[in-house]
Amino acid sequence: MVKQRQGNYVLEVIFAIFIALIISLVLIIIAAFAIKLFNIGDNAIIIINQVIKGLSILIAGIACLKLPNNGWLRGFIFGILYIALAFVVFSLLSGSFTFDLTLINDLVLGGISGLISGIISVNIRKKSK
Repeated sequence: MVKQRQGNYVLEVIFAIFIALIISLVLIIIAAFAIKLFNIGDNAIIIINQVIKGLSILIAGIACLKLPNNGWLRGFIFGILYIALAFVVFSLLSGSFTFDLTLINDLVLGGISGLISGIISVNIRKKSK
């Protein structure tokens, strides 16, 4: 029984990462149109990207992390893995990999956002029972 539950945790995190990536892609397309339409400056793009990543993690975490216990840990792991995979995907799309302080900042934001989404998700499930 324990092995099946661990497998479910892994599938849950993988599904959350997939959903978060889809949310990010949609929000990035919307943001690109808004940036072009309203002539938003380059310095705001960094903030917009951070908000998109944080929202993607929060929404996907709350929607996908359904199993009880250790929601904070699954959320933290999900957040870190999402940022790592998003870094690879968006670096491939842009054609360049840049390892700098921004990546570390993103990993911290991802871990914290995932941790919060895991806590919220588990507590929402507990209250609905």
